[in-house]
Amino acid sequence: MKVLFLTRSFYPNIGGVEKHILELSKVLISKGYKITVLSEINYGNNYHSKSPIGNPKGEISGIKIYRINTGKNDWFKKFRIWKELFKNINLFFSADIVHCHDVFFWYLPFRFIFPFKKIYTTFHGYEGNNIPTKKAIFMHKIAEVLSNGNICVGDYLKKWYGTKPTIVIYGAINIPENLSFQQSVNEIKNVLYIGRLEEEAGILTYLKTLKILKDLGINFKLTVLGDGKQKKQAQKYSSDNNLNVTFKGFVKEVYDYLPKTDIVFTSRYLGTLESFVFKKFVFCVYNNEIKKDCFKMSPFGKFIILEENPNMLAKEVLKYIKNPNLYNTKITKAYSWVKLQTWENLASQYIKLWKQKGLMS
Repeated sequence: MKVLFLTRSFYPNIGGVEKHILELSKVLISKGYKITVLSEINYGNNYHSKSPIGNPKGEISGIKIYRINTGKNDWFKKFRIWKELFKNINLFFSADIVHCHDVFFWYLPFRFIFPFKKIYTTFHGYEGNNIPTKKAIFMHKIAEVLSNGNICVGDYLKKWYGTKPTIVIYGAINIPENLSFQQSVNEIKNVLYIGRLEEEAGILTYLKTLKILKDLGINFKLTVLGDGKQKKQAQKYSSDNNLNVTFKGFVKEVYDYLPKTDIVFTSRYLGTLESFVFKKFVFCVYNNEIKKDCFKMSPFGKFIILEENPNMLAKEVLKYIKNPNLYNTKITKAYSWVKLQTWENLASQYIKLWKQKGLMS
């Protein structure tokens, strides 16, 4: 069975979608599937980089990779994408399944060229930093209607986009062997931030929280794993307020940092799940109602702290500092839940989608 994944970005770029496709593909290959990934040429996670990384064609872990050069972001980009895809039309001819990761519009003209080709879509999240526009909702609906089935990463997408998911998932993680855990927490010193340095991820809200706590005489060491448009602003705020913050940029393995941290700041599903693996308590922030529902409507929403502003978040961190062991029940339940969120189980959801829609016996 040949599967073609379409995605805006792929390995070696670092991110939730990139990791999702990479790890999913590894499991599918182990089950006998032949996986090809078609993505844009990667320019790395350095937001100022103009140098591509990774070869236009290649292979990793048995995954065949093709990359297209789509040029700058402007109104004509979609036409350049379609032109590049037509150059690779043989990939569509040979695929038994085409599965889009957020980029169904890439496949739009091919939907009519290959009317009987099985096409599926995974909706990984919401666009931008605001409530979905009518255009975004319309594009989601087109993707849903023209797909043979879809996967939504998060139940909140039903509410905000009107999407009717075939399957709802929340991502997946690897569980390292021989994990050891700290039985109790006596002093909270180290905080880890996981995520992009963007407004919707809340990096400045987290830094303002640390400033409030610092003014109360409580000092943390924050390690930031991620990059983004607000990096310089975050660095300046940290410097101006004498906060103990180290910016690491994007890292290949978050697991290298989690064992040494006491609590985690993150506003992404993947970072939250990775934190649960190491039994770390998670503090999340939101800056709009869709982001709030993203976590509140999740099965792990009751295992975390979710706040909108730095003052409220600082109060919650203070509560945790005073008696972290009171949160052990939530941490234990989060760990029990996340142990089931394996890449093997995620792959079974994709296979279930393809089977129940009549492609496979």
